Amino acid sequence: MANESVPETVARLRAHFATGRTKPVPWRLEQLRGLDRMLREAGDELAGALRLDLGKAAPESFLAEIDFVAAEVRSLRKHLRSWLRPKRVYTPPHLQPARAYVLREPLGVVTVIGPFNYPVQLLLAPLAGALACGNAVVVKPSEAAGATAALLERLIGKYLDPEAVAVVQGGPSATSALLAERVDHIFFTGSARVGRIVAKAAAEHLTPVTLELGGKSPAIVEPGADLATAARRIAWGKFMNAGQTCIAPDYVLAVGGVGPELERHLAEAIREMYGHAPAESPDLGRIIDEHAFDRLARFLGEGRLVCGGGHNREDRYIAPTVLADVSPEDAVMGEEVFGPILPILAVETLDEAIAHVNAGEKPLALYAFTDSETTRRKLLTRTASGAVGFNVPMAHIDVPGLPFGGVGHSGLGAYHGKASIETFSHAKSVLDKPLAPDTMRVIYPPFTALKEQVMRRLR
Repeated sequence: MANESVPETVARLRAHFATGRTKPVPWRLEQLRGLDRMLREAGDELAGALRLDLGKAAPESFLAEIDFVAAEVRSLRKHLRSWLRPKRVYTPPHLQPARAYVLREPLGVVTVIGPFNYPVQLLLAPLAGALACGNAVVVKPSEAAGATAALLERLIGKYLDPEAVAVVQGGPSATSALLAERVDHIFFTGSARVGRIVAKAAAEHLTPVTLELGGKSPAIVEPGADLATAARRIAWGKFMNAGQTCIAPDYVLAVGGVGPELERHLAEAIREMYGHAPAESPDLGRIIDEHAFDRLARFLGEGRLVCGGGHNREDRYIAPTVLADVSPEDAVMGEEVFGPILPILAVETLDEAIAHVNAGEKPLALYAFTDSETTRRKLLTRTASGAVGFNVPMAHIDVPGLPFGGVGHSGLGAYHGKASIETFSHAKSVLDKPLAPDTMRVIYPPFTALKEQVMRRLR
């Protein structure tokens, strides 16, 4: 509501949730239908806002944001009733006759804090899951993507129940005010630094959190792989959205001398996708702001420049760049790149690549380009990551049945599809036993030898 403070917003949502109006499945399905209509009817508007904020090409906006969320909404609508159906579980003999089952119930008021890099997908996909579970929701779009944030506020008010869904706008002070409120779940997507702040604030109220963070997701390339195809797929995943993707390949581990040929194929792939003058390509996005640009620009002098390197601060443009002969001690290897700069680190063996990955924090994703089943088994059993992609980066996020989330430093919890139901609802355990006959008399005191014998056998 206009001119409403954050505490007033949360209190209003909590009061509305208490009426029970968000709990019936028909209400939940109506909200999902509203989201679906929003994406269909306002898709072009959303693509235009994304172009203003991030320089995204419309086809990329539909692929990775608008149509992506629409597919998630369709999946929730299709499976919601079956996913919410009470699940019967085994009841031990000594408690019979009885019925034991697990019931999914809404949490209450959920806070969703979205990032700037995919401001439609990463705000609306968790919103869809929270609404599917019957919650009231307050969403906080990123102020860095201002055009998209303003449009989303207008569209959410138009297509969704305004008594159950609220939008809070603003910068860090608005986020801090929101985190100070006691809610029933906080869903945050962003950096590990801010994730710690969110977790600390949530701990004050013992509020559960989902943290979708990031990290340095490696792409391991082995000898014997189709290097031309591997290079195209790595370039696609790395340079989409100007590299501002949490699951983009952050760097390459080139195993056993594949580096020089891979470098050549990467340069060719970049030219195929963005032309000889990437600054003029309508398909290459821009860095979100000058602060992010300045952070990335300091990496450009490291290693050996294979291709790219061009940049323009005023236009927030950095060319798709590949750096070879990079050292683990270089600054570009010391933090998540989150931009269109791809460092290549040469290693002699797969074991050396695994050791490098395991020496750092657990990544959000790990990618490997290989034809070897032995390599697959080694990576699956000897590394830890939020997800693994063999011969393709990022695409696992588009598989509805796969939970999306990190592990350790790269995140806490998961969502998408059925995983969203598990995240945004409580699994309530229920045991229903009739009062007659009172079969439990055998375990009441006073205990006799016969009772003890019966009780021991019941187990």
